[in-house]
Amino acid sequence: MDHFLYRDGLLHAEDVPLIEIAAEVGTPFYCYSTATLTRHYRLFEEALNGLDHLVCYSVKSLSNQAILRTLAGLGAGMDVVSGGEYRRALAAGVPGEKIVFSGVGKTHEEMAFALTHGIRQFNVESDSELHALSEVAAAMGKRAPVTLRVNPDVDAKTHEKIATGRKEDKFGVPIARARALYAEAARLPGLEVVGVDVHIGSQLTDLAPFEAAFGKIAELTRALRADGHAIRRLDLGGGLGIPYTSSNETPPLPLDYGAMIRRVLGDLDVEIEIEPGRLIAGNAGILVAQVIYLKQGEGRDFLILDAAMNDLIRPAMYGAHHDIVPVVEPCAGIERYPVDIVGPVCESGDTFAKQRLMPPLAAGDLVAFRSAGAYGAVMSSEYNTRPLIPEVLVHQDQYAVIRPRPSFDEIINRDRLPSWL
Repeated sequence: MDHFLYRDGLLHAEDVPLIEIAAEVGTPFYCYSTATLTRHYRLFEEALNGLDHLVCYSVKSLSNQAILRTLAGLGAGMDVVSGGEYRRALAAGVPGEKIVFSGVGKTHEEMAFALTHGIRQFNVESDSELHALSEVAAAMGKRAPVTLRVNPDVDAKTHEKIATGRKEDKFGVPIARARALYAEAARLPGLEVVGVDVHIGSQLTDLAPFEAAFGKIAELTRALRADGHAIRRLDLGGGLGIPYTSSNETPPLPLDYGAMIRRVLGDLDVEIEIEPGRLIAGNAGILVAQVIYLKQGEGRDFLILDAAMNDLIRPAMYGAHHDIVPVVEPCAGIERYPVDIVGPVCESGDTFAKQRLMPPLAAGDLVAFRSAGAYGAVMSSEYNTRPLIPEVLVHQDQYAVIRPRPSFDEIINRDRLPSWL
């Protein structure tokens, strides 16, 4: 469920008509719903109610300060994968003890900064990182709280580029080596072992891979405790999928996910951490664009928009589907025609949809890409010297620009000419 609905023939974000925002900020732009963000976060809280837990929002999915502060105000922790995301979380008012630092390539500088300003735990992904973190922490007179991210060799049955839990993936340590690496971690002076971490991929639409992975983690937890480790926390990652189409997709509900966690891990007496991003942010955001041209091609027609792959790269990168709807509601029963929906970037990959059935549209009409809140604005670029597009947050009948569109002068003036030019 989201809060982008037609009302009196116009698509609204909560109580604000999108044409009102478009008139003020121009197109394209991202628009987010506070009510949807809030509802989706609370679904996870309800799913884990009664368990000792912390919901750590995955910052990489949508990292604007206004979004982070909204979720922090609801009690969310944060999962970060870079020093920059860690700083974003701090700036949004999240205390260090509620920030989990993940990622395969943490630098010494990032480790030291997080240890200085506070950290809930580092999710360590290799034996070399384990030793590096111990050296950094010991030199500072500290002990870094750690989990080891364990790769359970479970195929999440998701897109190749977002699967992370198979033995051939770059993430985590092989589960067969986990006990030896935990023994090594216990010997290192700068570390404190606090738990186990696992994350098998993104956009999972079936609970079976989760259950298989969590079952392996339960067995490992019992073995590690028998080895003398005080495992008090399990970080289960994120990955629960969302419906990107208006039909035929039925991902598991957070309540079902929570019930499965209780069934598989409920007897371990551990604190549960989860790191959802897509399910919180995905359907809480849309991308609004304007039709520039209708073009008749050889055997097919094109709808050319002012949004492009640099604004929303998911279709080009993953072959991802987004429902695309007119901002002005079509008349009931109106005939739809197949069109290729494309952007103006000079790449054939700048294609959002092929032969998508759409109602008749004209130059100047507005369309909205649904389910664009996660991995939309955060993956955008200025390719073709196209400015990063505005982000807008709606709260009931109010809205605010939370990232303005830069001017061309601002973009060009970031360049620096060498002395010989």
